[in-house]
Amino acid sequence: MRGVLCCLLLLLIGVLESGPAHGHALQPGYLELQHQGGDSWRVLWRKPDVGGRPMEIGVKLPDTCEYNTAPDAMFDGAAWVTQWVTLCPGGLAGGKVAIPGLEATQTDVLVRYEISSGKSAAHRLTAGAPAFSIPADPGALDILVSYFNLGVDHILEGIDHLLFVFALLLLIEGKWKLLGAVTAFTVAHSTTMAISTLGVVALPGPPVEAVIALSIMFLASELLQRNSAGNRLTERFPWLVSFTFGLLHGFGFAGALAEIGLPEGDVPLALLSFNLGVEAGQILFIAVVLVTAAFLRLFVPALVKAVRTPGHIGSVGAAYLIGSISAVWFIERVAAF
Repeated sequence: MRGVLCCLLLLLIGVLESGPAHGHALQPGYLELQHQGGDSWRVLWRKPDVGGRPMEIGVKLPDTCEYNTAPDAMFDGAAWVTQWVTLCPGGLAGGKVAIPGLEATQTDVLVRYEISSGKSAAHRLTAGAPAFSIPADPGALDILVSYFNLGVDHILEGIDHLLFVFALLLLIEGKWKLLGAVTAFTVAHSTTMAISTLGVVALPGPPVEAVIALSIMFLASELLQRNSAGNRLTERFPWLVSFTFGLLHGFGFAGALAEIGLPEGDVPLALLSFNLGVEAGQILFIAVVLVTAAFLRLFVPALVKAVRTPGHIGSVGAAYLIGSISAVWFIERVAAF
């Protein structure tokens, strides 16, 4: 099984090359509607950069708003940003927000809005659903579904987190060891994400992201140096390694959730549903990798037997590839300090 997983790494690299080198897929657009009091809302609109130009998507606020299309945006070094104040007599409830042009892209837009001051919620727009109507009062189900989807999106777009999990799959033999390692990773990152989101402990984002890249480099080193005796640290104590680094990855998830924001009065529910979404995305990724590996094993048994041998060119190549990618991420993230 491990040998076939090395082959799947080539498929994963194709995904990596389609996004920026910092380890996440194309960053989504971001629309924020912040209530200023009365009928006034401050609008912040960030469009992704595509080849030095703003992505060809727009924003359309509810028809009741006076200024419901965005003025020209300026590049801030990462995205194209504009903001303005609009008057929406009667409020936003029941109004339709749309992103024209989103249906022709492969990205999404996160909309964070306030029905009234301090009462916020979030909604994700995609190419398949580029518009939505703002509910009068987002209920528990709305929050659960919205933040669950955001959690799934974050883990599936976080190629660095997925590469860490992928390296674990390459290293760990035996379904029970794998189950224990994945469970430990889940418990650890769920814990730190919760305590960081609730303000108990906070770490700065750039150093955390840099050390996450180092955690992947560590697994690449373990993969490179494994031997037939199976006495590498990750092979002997996979749950301990995954738990330790899971604590760190949890701070990364918390940083993403902090950017999204949490709805006033529904923080526990939003936190729980986001975490469940992260777990669902992680399980989906593992399932796809294992099922694909089992399928490929039927057609390339000789390759599987060869690549499973410690020190074989397939295993060594996978280790160097994972290590090189994570090293690039580490250098870029350190430079961002």
